[in-house]
Order: sequence, then structure tokens, then C-alpha cells
Amino acid sequence: MKPVALVTGAAARIGAAIVRRLHQADYRILLHYHRSHDKAVALAKELNAIRSDSVRLIQADLLEVAAIEQLALATLQAWGRVDLLVNNASTFYPTPLGTITTAQWDNLLGSNARAPLLLSQHLHTSLRVAHGSIVNIIDSTSRYGLAQFIPYAMAKAALANMTRSLARELAPEVRVNGIAPGAILWPEYEGGLNEGEQAATLARTALGHLGSPEDIANAVLFLAQATYITGQIIKVDGGVRS
Repeated sequence: MKPVALVTGAAARIGAAIVRRLHQADYRILLHYHRSHDKAVALAKELNAIRSDSVRLIQADLLEVAAIEQLALATLQAWGRVDLLVNNASTFYPTPLGTITTAQWDNLLGSNARAPLLLSQHLHTSLRVAHGSIVNIIDSTSRYGLAQFIPYAMAKAALANMTRSLARELAPEVRVNGIAPGAILWPEYEGGLNEGEQAATLARTALGHLGSPEDIANAVLFLAQATYITGQIIKVDGGVRS
């Protein structure tokens, strides 16, 4: 029976690349999205044309605790199992010191740390039965911080610690690992990075250029198949110098 993967935040960008790569590896995909309905439908249509009923869509706002539980239930109802959970969904925008609000804190910690934990909690029994794995998409900044993005960086650091802690608690049945991307795609928040900031980012990267979403997707598949790796966070960042 083909394995089943739930990928959160999977309609576009890195999430869509992960879905495509897992689909190529013969996974059935639960494609989670929040607002990107049209992109999610288009991606599912593309992949289902290749292999019928291989991708199903689930919409959920991961900031709502009840919606996380419903997402887990819908995942298990789809094909009766889950072999891989990829916690990719993330919120990212600047919060300079002096402007941080409790709403921003709740939003950034909720999407980047609380949701992956609660989703892992809801699915851990089924993952144990399948001897499956969890892959968390973290961030290279979780190791050295990020000015003007403190709540985001804190949330990703919490996700990194959660990865290591869950790896201990869920062993030996479930493997838990993470990926820490560097400069893969320029951010899409309002204003984004100007040319000078982009150049400075690449100057701190040993390879001197952007990575690709496929680099992250390939790392996800590697960790999903690496049966003797757990509790590890792989940096896919082109050699970032902090």
C-alpha cells in the first residue's frame, strides 16, 4: 500500500515543491492549505492527472486549536493511515522591537511552534503504528537569531527543540527530524527585502546564490527514507555564515 503524507502549507512555494517530490516518490498526499485555495486546487488537479486520487485537499486555519484536531481527523479518514507528517506551514514578517504586539506573538508562535506540536500530538499514535516519521521545516536563523524578527526566530528555535524532544519521546517507532533552510526564496511580506538586503544575505552564504525549493523537497524525502536518522536538523542553507 502506498504511504500517505500530510504536508501543511503545501499549496505554493516550498510546500508545493515538497508535495511534488513526495508524489514522484509514490506517496499519496494530504495537501493542507489555509487561504491559497486556487493554488491548492490547481496543484491537486495537476498531480491527480498523473495518478488518479493521489492528492486530496484539506483546508484549515492552524491558528485555531479546534481546526488542528479536525485536520488530524480528516487526515486519518482520507486513507486510514499516515506515514509522514511534514510541518511546513509558517508565518513570517518583521516585528521590530518596540512594535511587537500580543497578536503578532500569538500569530507567529501559533503557526510556527504550537500548530506543529499539536498536530504531532494528534497524529503520533497513527505514526507509531506506521513506524513513520515527522519532518519539521525550521530555519537557519533558529541557531543565531534574526534582528527585527524576534518572535519568529524564537518560534523556530522552539520548533528545533521540539524536534529533538519529540525524537526522544517517540522513539523507536517514529523518527523526528528537521530541515533548516537558508536563502531559498525571497520573502513575500509587504516591502520584502530590498536589493541591498538581498545582496547582504547572499554575501553571508558560502555558495553565493539562492537555493531552490527542490533542495528542501529532496531533503524531506531523504529524511523520510533515512531509517537510522532521528533527532537531527539538517541545514540546507548554502553554508550560511552567521
